[in-house]
Amino acid sequence: MTLVDIRIGILNSPRELSFETAQAAADIEKAVAAALTDGTVLSLTDDKGRSYIVPGSAIGYVEIGTEAARRVGFVG
Repeated sequence: MTLVDIRIGILNSPRELSFETAQAAADIEKAVAAALTDGTVLSLTDDKGRSYIVPGSAIGYVEIGTEAARRVGFVG
């Protein structure tokens, strides 16, 4: 499974949302752009099925990590 790390900074909040999602980075970028341009909400789902809904007007920044396959096993 390919996962993307997401970090969303919320205006006037010292904390950020941070999670992994199976959504493609390009799809996330389009959703963020639409929320910022149209003033709608950004709705994303993490790899465990939880939904994150953020008003476009409250987004300070969005960091989209590179797509990477989930590592399984032990590193020697």
